[in-house]
Amino acid sequence: MESSPFSIETLVKKVREEIFSTFDVYNSFVSASAYDTAWLAMIPAENPNKFEQCCGPMFKGCLEWVLNNQKEEGFWGERDMNGLPTIDSLPSTLACIVALKKWNLGDTNINKGLAFVRENSETLLKERHHSLPRWFTIVFPAMVELAQATGLGVDDEVKGVLADVLLKRQQFLETEGDVNDYQYYPPLLSFLEALPSTCDIDRETILKSLNKDGSLFQSPSATAYAFMATGERKCKEYLERLVRRCPRGVPPMYPMDEELIKLSLVNQVTRLGLAEHFSGEIEVILSEAYRQGHDGIALFSRRYFYMYLCSKSNAFAGSFCWFVHDEDILAHIERNSGYFMSAMLNIYRATDLMFSGENELKEARSFARKLLEKNMRRRCEEDGLLEMPSFHEVVEYELSLPWIARLDHLDHRFWIEANDHVDALWIAKASFYRLSCLHNDKLMKLAVENYKLRQSIYQRELEEVTRWDGKGLCGHGRIIFEALDGLVTDNAKKHLRQQGSDITDNLRDIWRETFGSWLVETTRSNNGYIPSMEEYLDTGMISIANHTIVLPASCFLNPNLPTHKLKPSQYEPITKSLMASSRLLNDIQSYQKEQLDGKTNLVLLHLKGNPNAEIEDSISYVKGMLDEKKTELLEHALMDYGSNDLPKPCKLLHLSCLKVFQMFFNSSNRFDSDTELFHDIKRGIYIPPENPVPRRIPSPSKTETKCSKVKARLISESKYQGGRNFNTGQNFAWSATPISVGRDKVVIPPKFRLCFPATKDFWGTAGVRGNFGRSFLWGRGY
Repeated sequence: MESSPFSIETLVKKVREEIFSTFDVYNSFVSASAYDTAWLAMIPAENPNKFEQCCGPMFKGCLEWVLNNQKEEGFWGERDMNGLPTIDSLPSTLACIVALKKWNLGDTNINKGLAFVRENSETLLKERHHSLPRWFTIVFPAMVELAQATGLGVDDEVKGVLADVLLKRQQFLETEGDVNDYQYYPPLLSFLEALPSTCDIDRETILKSLNKDGSLFQSPSATAYAFMATGERKCKEYLERLVRRCPRGVPPMYPMDEELIKLSLVNQVTRLGLAEHFSGEIEVILSEAYRQGHDGIALFSRRYFYMYLCSKSNAFAGSFCWFVHDEDILAHIERNSGYFMSAMLNIYRATDLMFSGENELKEARSFARKLLEKNMRRRCEEDGLLEMPSFHEVVEYELSLPWIARLDHLDHRFWIEANDHVDALWIAKASFYRLSCLHNDKLMKLAVENYKLRQSIYQRELEEVTRWDGKGLCGHGRIIFEALDGLVTDNAKKHLRQQGSDITDNLRDIWRETFGSWLVETTRSNNGYIPSMEEYLDTGMISIANHTIVLPASCFLNPNLPTHKLKPSQYEPITKSLMASSRLLNDIQSYQKEQLDGKTNLVLLHLKGNPNAEIEDSISYVKGMLDEKKTELLEHALMDYGSNDLPKPCKLLHLSCLKVFQMFFNSSNRFDSDTELFHDIKRGIYIPPENPVPRRIPSPSKTETKCSKVKARLISESKYQGGRNFNTGQNFAWSATPISVGRDKVVIPPKFRLCFPATKDFWGTAGVRGNFGRSFLWGRGY
């Protein structure tokens, strides 16, 4: 069924209300981390009387969240796009059952969680045997050891698969060495809660590594452990701020980069072809990102990549490529190239738009492409940002077909149909999370309906073309004249009704100029006259006739093209760049055909004027001319200087026409082929895209939810009798020396030895390493 503007407008309104009107990142868009929430649930409350046992958890809401959010199958964590548990469900589930066991709550939950780990560990690990992420090899063994020390028997059941993971962990630890070494990302110290005793981390190291906000690398789990180990007041204040901000389960990092999430939304909306419906909201987000992008913090971040990528199309300028001159940073990226796959893809996409003099961008583009191709050959699956099944398909698509050669309409279809990006899992330190603003059914439905509406418009336009029927007319010239006269007359009448001015003579002048160029070329050919390259291009850029399309169409945009710009003597530089680029594209791919037809071609003219040159030399020369003209056009189209008299929609239409010609002549002469464009035409105009609405993620049964809520109420009623704190022998069989935390005591399990004295009074210099982590460890965009 054909989409209607009314139904689309209704969807636009709903999407605007759901996504753009209240942009609450923590409580609306980012899924909670079971792993990090469980670690906060383990923290005992401070007891005013240090001689008494603790009076329960410090953050009861976190413990309640753990009780309420176990999946029906028994695990905590995320599902993949097929509704199956992801690999992070193993450490997350273990952390949650440890938290419940600590407070003697949720026996049913604990048993179901243990059953899940025992029954699914081997299957989940086998699926990722050759590509286990670094974070998993560090965190999973630690959670198994922690559960074992708590009295939860899981070791025997996972012994077979655990051996391989332990071996990989040891390899990572030996390779990376000192926890103070920041050459790997994220640094080992950010996994404080999961590091083995062999790391020998002392108190001073932890305190010196705290950020100014009191966190350890913005990681709730690492900060929770740092607080339990040191009793540092700033850590506690950070955790309290976190829980006040996120009372329904904590995110995997805090604070999160809200601008990055907003820019991800802009990227999503734009690539789905919906930017025109949310232009105001996009402008606000980009303007704010542009202002914050110049705050001197971590320019080399995904946030800035997205900002640069989006802002280049919205008249902002900037550069993030200072890193190409820093050998240490280049070496760091190459050493961790798999982790930076999506970052390199964003650089590559951003550098599709290069202006004159931006040599750093060329270097960055070359570097990014080299790493992407390297990891594609290796089929590297460890990216630091996304877990997305079609990620390699997206990379291959970007590398194989330049952005300038892709029609926006077909590009939107690719993004709609590569629909698992909608269900992509974002990767935090030790768990996955989702962004619900991207995982939105109405947004995807709007994208499909919008695409179908455009198809219906294109179909009607094609029907209009079919009325150019030559029956009853004599000769090709008569057919062309009648059809063209009808086209000019109709367009002029329509413009008179809409804009109030008559452009009949202007349109006729454009076509008169074009027919004149065809006559000049025919006369030259008949007389055997060989023009100079300059003469040829002056005529050829008119005879390619791209201006006969873009200028009349620009008259009907809003705001429209000023009438005086239709005069040949008044063409804007962007129009001349488009005309020249179109001719050069044609000549590079059609010189063989035109040589056989006895026609002149710029490649052939250069070859004739340079007898010692090879045909490849002439092609390369013309390509250089083309690159220069395309760069000029991009600058005029996307920047606010130059072509000031031309409205923005007119300039963007010029860019669209260039992309059409680039598609025709990108790697071959597809324009003269009867079949090469057939598939694209069908997909662009006739075949609607499949509705890519993601499958619904199964939710816990009503019985389980109700049961969990009943148990959650017991938390506030329970007095935590029986000394349910970390040093309770019955529940947490950890034989270690208590360490003072506030007025309570916490026991550090033997597998996690911290080499510092049991003292609370320590005045460290917080924030030294933390700030360095923010500005240097750019992979996260913290």
